[in-house]
Amino acid sequence: MPEKNLKVAIWQGKCPRCRKGSIFKYPLFNLSKFSQMNQECSVCGASFEPEPGFYFGAMFVSYALNVVLFVVVGLSLYFLFHPSDVVYVVIIGLAAILFTPFFFRLSRILFLHWFGGYRYRPPEQ
Repeated sequence: MPEKNLKVAIWQGKCPRCRKGSIFKYPLFNLSKFSQMNQECSVCGASFEPEPGFYFGAMFVSYALNVVLFVVVGLSLYFLFHPSDVVYVVIIGLAAILFTPFFFRLSRILFLHWFGGYRYRPPEQ
């Protein structure tokens, strides 16, 4: 079986070391538990919290994702509808709330893959 692509592993929320174990305990659409993470990988045992406060940096990744969302939604509204200022605030606010679970997870997954200190090592068969 070929090795799992990095982009696929990030999109699916898989371990940065083995790319098989799930980082999060529940599916994204379980909105009451979307933020609960596994302590370690069920396949290779890699810790998903390398040090206390590790995910503080993921807040900046989430901020960047939200800025992109605000710009895309704002420009789309401007060029398609030319709405009033109140409509901008409401639509962009709703988009931010709607994308919060997705951006929360994506920012943590990206931060763990970029700065977690793990290199891809497929598990032994």
